[in-house]
Amino acid sequence: MIKTAALSLAILAAGTLPTLAATHYYVAHEANSMKCSVVSKRPDGKMMIAVGGAHKTKALADTAMTSAPACKM
Repeated sequence: MIKTAALSLAILAAGTLPTLAATHYYVAHEANSMKCSVVSKRPDGKMMIAVGGAHKTKALADTAMTSAPACKM
């Protein structure tokens, strides 16, 4: 019984760890230069402001950046 529970927990942990380590990309609007860029860390809200939410791939973030109204200046 204990071996089965331990094995089940090990399999569950192995399946969820890659999800926790997944990289997300954000569209960031720079306050000083009024330019947008794609970054891999969530903007802090002071120097860079996040436009929209997180994206799973850089390509999706690039597409979101080209269509964001804040990035068309």
